[in-house]
Amino acid sequence: MAEVVTGAKNCIGVGCPKDAGALQCPTCLKLGKESSFCSQDCFKRSWSEHKSVHKSGSIALHNPFPTFPYTGPLRPIYPLSDRRTVPESIPHPNYAKTEGGNPNYKFAARNSITCLDKKQQAGMRKVCRMAREVLDVAARELKPGVTTDYIDEVVHKECIKRDSYPSPLNYSGFPKSVCTSVNEVICHGIPDQRMIREGDIINLDVTLYHGGFHGDLNETYYIGEKALKDRESVRVVETARECLEEAIKLVKPGMAFKDPGTVIEKHAKSKGCGVIRTYCGHGINSLFHCAPNIPHYDKNKAVGIAKPGMTFTIEPMISLGSFRDKTWPDDWTSVTLDGSRTAQFEHTLLVTEDGVEVLTARLADSPGGPVEMPPELKADGDGAANGASDKVVS
Repeated sequence: MAEVVTGAKNCIGVGCPKDAGALQCPTCLKLGKESSFCSQDCFKRSWSEHKSVHKSGSIALHNPFPTFPYTGPLRPIYPLSDRRTVPESIPHPNYAKTEGGNPNYKFAARNSITCLDKKQQAGMRKVCRMAREVLDVAARELKPGVTTDYIDEVVHKECIKRDSYPSPLNYSGFPKSVCTSVNEVICHGIPDQRMIREGDIINLDVTLYHGGFHGDLNETYYIGEKALKDRESVRVVETARECLEEAIKLVKPGMAFKDPGTVIEKHAKSKGCGVIRTYCGHGINSLFHCAPNIPHYDKNKAVGIAKPGMTFTIEPMISLGSFRDKTWPDDWTSVTLDGSRTAQFEHTLLVTEDGVEVLTARLADSPGGPVEMPPELKADGDGAANGASDKVVS
């Protein structure tokens, strides 16, 4: 197993908060996987869930970029599973079958802001509701010992069940149906053979294409009691959650697209956190990404105002340390430059005549949700400082 882990190892038993002992799964040993348990009883209790990690077969697991200077402890674990297929009977977006997944959007479409009519708004409501359902199903599968590739399989199957195409699949060449971003990964994490560990935080970013429209949302989740008891993990996750909530309060006709960034950065700084600047919220409708761009930091240069019928996302990415990022050699996985943990939340929003409708709102039984924020810590000045790039990528 190529991942570098320092210090005591966590038991990967389902819901087990203990440190691992010397006991390892014999099947995993044959496959070259690392899988340590605290006891034989814990191994037996976890078997029905744990055996799913054996699906990758007998190919040795490895780090595909062994000489890359990683910023934190996380490592990719390959091989990636084969690309999952979508039945031809399900309508595909225009990039689904193109070489490299080039969306090939026309310039005008990328730079003009569409106001949807009532029928189109109904289409957005439907796909966003289904995207919420898929995210919730996947989130319920999050537990120590399952791989992020397994979560991708769950998301893919749930999309198919809803006659929907998983929008990330082949978008600009992305190889999977969901983004799974763990710990120091800001966004665009590629599902692979890494097993989720007790104490991780993980973001699931789900987008569906159905009826000619895309619905996009994401949430960050705690893995086990160890994560819930980790003060810093709770601080960054709950700050990100609150940043999105504060930004949504602004949304109504006439809101300047630059305004959410001011509110987000102010709130993040008050919690001693940084705001990632490289990525931003975006317009979404029949196109996965389009105008407007919604930056998440103060003093940004976004132009334009919100009007009834517009649909877009706000999706702040908040770090415990630096706002600067670095991309792995897979050209997708974006991590914090200092290896600090990061969290993100996203909703697709519809501007109404007098306010906003959260199209991807949580349901009464949605897993996850807010936990009590630890006492505020004094900002150390590392987050959201001057000198960041103004580059934005939708």
